[in-house]
Amino acid sequence: MTTKKSKTVKWGEEPKIGWWEAMYLPAIAGGLATAFKHLFSGKNSTRQYPEVEPEIPPNYRGVHRLNRDEEGRVKCVACYMCQTACPANCIEIIAAPAPKDDPHWKDRDKFPQTFTIDELRCIYCGMCEEACPVDAIELTSIYDLTGYTRKELIFDKEKLLSIY
Repeated sequence: MTTKKSKTVKWGEEPKIGWWEAMYLPAIAGGLATAFKHLFSGKNSTRQYPEVEPEIPPNYRGVHRLNRDEEGRVKCVACYMCQTACPANCIEIIAAPAPKDDPHWKDRDKFPQTFTIDELRCIYCGMCEEACPVDAIELTSIYDLTGYTRKELIFDKEKLLSIY
């Protein structure tokens, strides 16, 4: 099988490596120089966590939370926009029809019966927050997410509402 070189495509040539570069001595010397520069700079790069809390930038995206409206209800209207926008597929919503006989629910057709987020699958991109038309879901600045089992890090509606 032969390949034809097109006149519109410029083919690059592989760089020629001398015996000095082939022994990787310049790369090793450069790496050691960087290590010694950091060693003798006098700047401490070790963080004493958890005794000293880290400085979190204002745009940090951490653990999710569900917001409530003025009446204390969950703000989510179960439109599935966050679930659809999520690239990691970590949000699962099961909707239920809003009770028609209750005057508190006259402005909604449905609400989330269950709302779960798998925090271990989440990539914290913020797409769910951007997609929500009623600002029901929000990424907080909480960064110390821990748990002993995977089940503890699947947040249900009650746990998401209790954050903050």
